[in-house]
Amino acid sequence: MPEGDTIFRSARALNLALQGKQVTAFETAYAQLASVHDQTPVVGRIVERVESRGKWLLIHFTGDLILVTHMLMSGSWHIYRRGERWRRTRIHMRAVIATNDFEAVAFDVPVASFHTARTLERNTSIPKLGPDLLQGSFSEDEAIKRLVLRGEEEVANVLLNQQVLAGIGNVFKSEICFSCGVSPFTRVSALSSAQVECLMSTARRLLAANVSESAGPGIVTYSGGRRTTGAADPGARLWVYGRRGKQCRRCGTIILMRKQGVGARSTYWCPQCQPLPLAANDGGGGEVEGWSTPVRRTRIGCS
Repeated sequence: MPEGDTIFRSARALNLALQGKQVTAFETAYAQLASVHDQTPVVGRIVERVESRGKWLLIHFTGDLILVTHMLMSGSWHIYRRGERWRRTRIHMRAVIATNDFEAVAFDVPVASFHTARTLERNTSIPKLGPDLLQGSFSEDEAIKRLVLRGEEEVANVLLNQQVLAGIGNVFKSEICFSCGVSPFTRVSALSSAQVECLMSTARRLLAANVSESAGPGIVTYSGGRRTTGAADPGARLWVYGRRGKQCRRCGTIILMRKQGVGARSTYWCPQCQPLPLAANDGGGGEVEGWSTPVRRTRIGCS
């Protein structure tokens, strides 16, 4: 399930393989890409750079041409040496960019289009993305500002909004909320300032941990399963995502799952570690934790 970490790693690997190289062959299964190639050939251009922006991957060619792709749920980019056998069948191929050394193959990538810098700015949602959690230019202040403006929305839905924060997908959404002890169904307006800061710092920490270059130098195309717990055991790599009906790794309570938001995305949480804030009129003497109210619950996984 590609999220910001997957796209970042893919862009990094593609950049290592393609940057500065001349395109010697281009092939695509998409008519709109083929039409652009027929009119303004990709072959002969130099790959200037490959970058990620949230969940989008952009390949920049000389002559002001940009290939923009989005993986959605099942797309992927592979890198092969010329002549090397592909690991997937040709029926899944959507685009091939070849140089003298490598072939970059897009498999089952459902969204792909060519742009110039001008059309990218005018006709796509990419310039409207929120601060990218994996970029050095990330502005926490700007991210917090965008988050708190959506006070009436549930926090897990807002974390998925790429115009608020770029890079978080469904897995990280549940894992970030758990790590901060925040119910994914809490309205943003009920979060304390400390909880908001925890969500931001945890989001950056978890995504960064999944794009580390610990595998060593060279072109690293896959680093194994996504991890948020830090556990060495592959079976214990996530806190709550995909663990419905299993015991919470912290307290032993059974993990729950519920569909959430307009997209009915699966949300996993521990009801014990992630309680909803008490409503002000719940009759139980509780109070809503507002933006400036100190946190009275223990936070998990933040330092």
